[in-house]
Amino acid sequence: MRTTVTLDADVQRSLEDAMRQRGISFKQALNDAVRTGLVPNGARRKRRFVQKTYSLGAEQLFRWDKALAVADAIEDEELVRKLSLRK
Repeated sequence: MRTTVTLDADVQRSLEDAMRQRGISFKQALNDAVRTGLVPNGARRKRRFVQKTYSLGAEQLFRWDKALAVADAIEDEELVRKLSLRK
């Protein structure tokens, strides 16, 4: 279908940028932009999120849920050591 469209200057720049970046024609850039804009938010295809996991080894000797408490204890010990050196 042929039609005349009046574009705002910022829209024209965006289309020209898309044309240069993707190496496509004005027609293709405009059609892609209109298609994207007309699809309802809920209907857009979403990529499935996959969480990457890593093995920490077979034996868990350290409780990672207590890491901040351990860091605090180490810091306290270091402060006590430094203060004892000032005697």
